[in-house]
Amino acid sequence: MRIIDYFDNGVKYYPDNVAFIDIEEDDGGITYAQAHPVTHRIAAAMYANGYKQGSHVGILAPNSSIAFLALLGLFRAEAVWLPINPRNAAATNIDLLTRFDGELLFYHTAYENEAREILDAVPGIREAVCIDGEGSLGASLEAWSAGCPQTHEAAPADMDAVFSVFPTGGTTGKSKGVVMTNRNIYTMFQNYYSHFNYHDDTCHLVVAPMTHSAGLIGCLHFARGGTNAIMNKAAPDLICDAIEKYGVTHLFLPPTVVYMMLALPDVRERDYSALQHLIVGAAPTSLEKLKEAISVFGPVMTEAFGQSEAPAAITAKAPWDYIDKDGTINERRLASIGRPCVNNIVAILNDAGAPVENGVAGEICIQGELVTPCYYKNLEATAEAREFGWLHTGDIGVMDDEGFITIVDRKKDMIITGGFNVFPNEVEQVLSTHPAVQDCAVIGVPDEKWGEAVKAIIQLKPGNDCDEETLVELCKAELGSIKAPKSVDFIDDLPRSPAGKVLKVDLRKSYWGGQDRAVN
Repeated sequence: MRIIDYFDNGVKYYPDNVAFIDIEEDDGGITYAQAHPVTHRIAAAMYANGYKQGSHVGILAPNSSIAFLALLGLFRAEAVWLPINPRNAAATNIDLLTRFDGELLFYHTAYENEAREILDAVPGIREAVCIDGEGSLGASLEAWSAGCPQTHEAAPADMDAVFSVFPTGGTTGKSKGVVMTNRNIYTMFQNYYSHFNYHDDTCHLVVAPMTHSAGLIGCLHFARGGTNAIMNKAAPDLICDAIEKYGVTHLFLPPTVVYMMLALPDVRERDYSALQHLIVGAAPTSLEKLKEAISVFGPVMTEAFGQSEAPAAITAKAPWDYIDKDGTINERRLASIGRPCVNNIVAILNDAGAPVENGVAGEICIQGELVTPCYYKNLEATAEAREFGWLHTGDIGVMDDEGFITIVDRKKDMIITGGFNVFPNEVEQVLSTHPAVQDCAVIGVPDEKWGEAVKAIIQLKPGNDCDEETLVELCKAELGSIKAPKSVDFIDDLPRSPAGKVLKVDLRKSYWGGQDRAVN
């Protein structure tokens, strides 16, 4: 099964269900039966204009129905998707499309200037097609597909064919290209279907960028005729509005957006009764904030841990994993990232590649059909990531006797201060318990005596106040003086990647003379 096969099942069995609706437009949306021929025409037009199975295609567009339809047309043509986030700098997208051999660009008029820069700078792109009307860079999608067949018959499914070249987060340098196959995506889908609820009449809120997990997670709803309600910006109050108005059952958000929602003054006055899964991912989540979220949204908090190299489904944690039979929260399980998904082999390994005992920290590693076959045109990086025959995630974790894994931190973020190892996530978890803290980051900064000193960088909730001494004493009481921050800085907004991850590299550079400190 490929994504387009799941969509075609939705068309077959739920033709009158709304497939996509643009919340900003609020026009009733487009049904599966209406969307189906559009995807065929786009695929047919690609072949008619000289593109074929395996052609590399980028889509530069905001979250929107037309972007989703273009994506499905690309899938039907069995082209290779190059996810380019419109929130990236133009130079970043130019670099990705150049290194990943882009050939065709679909673009939205909202990003016409960026599309022009791409067309001028990427030598392999032969043309740009405007998907939402008349643009100035080339043909509109309507004109480009005029006269093309109304159907496109694809070849039999090849599960090992390349589905996408997906960029890594790029938080430590240039993104690598992760080759994803149809088999990788199928395995991800089976992991989700095994762990979470995907029944009829679901409504998925697409608010995180479609170019990341939100797009793939939205495709999970095709098989049972679910609706993707699409938002173009992650405004916390508008997300709450949409949950109420559309009866949203599923959504994916980075932790930072959940924290902003919890800071809304009226967050507890909304109706979240339709919610089944509020999936958090892309970064470690504060235990205190998770408990608060359960009290606000109900027992719906869901976690999926993955990375580009093993998409979104290495481990999973559903509400029933951490809610005991008596209705109480099992905090140990809640603090975890769940258990390995059913189609994966996951182990905690030491630096020599040997499994460690339960309860001992080591690197989270995975084998199985979820794992990418390689990095695009990068044999050296592929070999490095596959040391000892496992994909190395770079995350340090501990597995308990029941298989639940708790992340300690990113391996590269560990701070060595006075010869002691300090994992920032442990300190961040404590800082997040203070009611005035919305979000935080802990990094190592230069120190003549200790080599590195622990520094906390705090983003307060709007209208709240706190001081350095209070936060330092809070950490000392919980963790002792070695792990407690030696200093605290307050910041209006933490720097984030387009996917919502806090960019600790950027934070560290301001303290290390414009360079990231050497990774320990």
